[in-house]
Amino acid sequence: MKSTDLRPGMAIMLDGNMWVITQYTHVTPGNLRAFVQVKIKNLESGVIVEKRLRAGEDVERIELDRRPMEYLFSSGGTHTFMDTETFDQHELGDDLVGEMMVYVKANTEIVVLWADGKPVSIELPNVVELEITDTAPGIKNATATNQLKEAVCETGLKTRVPPFIAIGEVVRINTTDGSYNSRAKD
Repeated sequence: MKSTDLRPGMAIMLDGNMWVITQYTHVTPGNLRAFVQVKIKNLESGVIVEKRLRAGEDVERIELDRRPMEYLFSSGGTHTFMDTETFDQHELGDDLVGEMMVYVKANTEIVVLWADGKPVSIELPNVVELEITDTAPGIKNATATNQLKEAVCETGLKTRVPPFIAIGEVVRINTTDGSYNSRAKD
């Protein structure tokens, strides 16, 4: 698979070790070649490193066991998920999924990735719908411009939205970089 097709939650093999991608950024500097910056976590040791890959570089993807699970709640540094088939509850720590939990609402079905009989990460959809809980007041008759304002979503995610978005609106957020995508359809 090409490095530009990677997404958070995917497992890859690099330097003889299994890694899970926790953050992904595609960078295209003005006069230089494009590259992919990923933050990856080693599945055996738990070490997190940042790695730069050439755009289009071949990367070996590892298939993990994918189980649909319902996210129930968080307490302290653990997040409780329930297997939708067996109703077993499993706790995943912040060290496994902490940065990705700002995209997950309670009672949402999420795919949990398993390796060697233990959960290692979650797989996020490309886009999630979240309600805006705090932002500056909207501007009447505002049209789409390149001006953005700060907003906080129901899960605590901080993002930037257009000026016409108001508190209580549901928006679509891109999970690869946390950016505003569009208003959610009714």
